[in-house]
Amino acid sequence: FFQAEDGIRDSSVTGVQTCALPISTAIDAEKTQETAENLANRLPDPVGYKMLVIKPEIDEKSEGGIVYADATRKKEEQGAVVGLVLKQGSLCYKDEAKFPDGAWCKEGDFVLLRAYSGSRFSVDGKEFIIVNDDQIEGTVQDPRGINRAY
Repeated sequence: FFQAEDGIRDSSVTGVQTCALPISTAIDAEKTQETAENLANRLPDPVGYKMLVIKPEIDEKSEGGIVYADATRKKEEQGAVVGLVLKQGSLCYKDEAKFPDGAWCKEGDFVLLRAYSGSRFSVDGKEFIIVNDDQIEGTVQDPRGINRAY
């Protein structure tokens, strides 16, 4: 393979070109909420200052109509920086010294998180994470189009 300065790898033997540049995927907010509702009775209740967050569903196609491979969608889901807060422990945001302005988010909010943060687990192949209340980086009104930067 030949790696050009622009990041495109070219195999002159097969004539196939692949690009190592990241793709832009979109979050399917409605499908994420639907999945959470369907699994709600099987999910753990977070304790203390912990929160249960569902990783987003990734659209199957790009805006241009390119169908993403399952492996690509799974990788983007795992490293996603946006999640939907499903449940909060009883001590979330109760520390007035730490949170003088009150809670940073509530159940039902889409939030910005660090990629790969928290305790990750899956239920029926769907990924969830449990994070501390102070690991929330921000709230997001519309999570579509928000991707982690590479």
